[in-house]
Amino acid sequence: MKRTGLLQITGYCLLMMFALPTSAAEWNIDREWADIPGEGWGGSTSWVTADGKGNVLVMVRTAPYFRLFTREGEFLRSWGNDDLFSNAHSVTFDSAGNVWATDAAEHVIYKYNPAGEIVMTLGSKGVAGDNSSNALFNQVNHVAFAPNGDIYVTDGYVNSRVVHFRADGSFVRIIGGVEGAGNGQFSVPHGIAVDSRGRILVNDSGNQRVSVFDSNGNFVENWPFPSRGGIVVTADDTVYISDVNAGAVNIVRDGQLLDTVSVDARPHGLAVDTDGSIYASDARGQTVMKITRK
Repeated sequence: MKRTGLLQITGYCLLMMFALPTSAAEWNIDREWADIPGEGWGGSTSWVTADGKGNVLVMVRTAPYFRLFTREGEFLRSWGNDDLFSNAHSVTFDSAGNVWATDAAEHVIYKYNPAGEIVMTLGSKGVAGDNSSNALFNQVNHVAFAPNGDIYVTDGYVNSRVVHFRADGSFVRIIGGVEGAGNGQFSVPHGIAVDSRGRILVNDSGNQRVSVFDSNGNFVENWPFPSRGGIVVTADDTVYISDVNAGAVNIVRDGQLLDTVSVDARPHGLAVDTDGSIYASDARGQTVMKITRK
């Protein structure tokens, strides 16, 4: 056997050993937790986010695009008219209760205040930018926030980067910007989150890993977990990573696997509530799952 082949097999075996769960918790998966008005969702459920105060917001790819529920599944309200999005992709609460929504097809991110008014737009609707652009995106993916309000945007369906802005929308830096598998390079950066140390965690989905950067955008390390989906960091720096192809949510701390929740679905959008409940939208169908420990 050639040495390169042996090294590849050895590396694969180490990866599989690393990816084995360290606990065997059992989970309840409830696909009907939400009391949906009418005839169901009426479209693909793209993303889900929790505000940490008992509310769960689901983004659907048909109007009304936003559907708000209590964590118990009680419907509260919906909004978002027919011409608002071309491709509703992700939705995220910030710590102040503002809602940030991405439209991948139109290359924009909208910030809504709690009253539902657009108070900021990042990008320019219908105008695509390249990897060097300070203000334009090309099929933008997801948004995350640092404790100081700084904004991180994954711009990864066409470009290969994360763009860092201040809370007022002013440009700071580009992280990555080169497509590839090397350290600090990306292949379809998707979900993004920021941990308590200010580290930026990026679902480098094409490379089936999570790439970690410090608060200045310097590469730190890679974690070998499939990641074409969402990523959430809780207050104790437990990291939840979903992947549509693996049909799983991996639970990680300090780069080490704690547990894996396997679901018969393609978990795309991801949220974790303060009560420990996990919510995942199913990219294959019209479902939002609520996942709790038995």
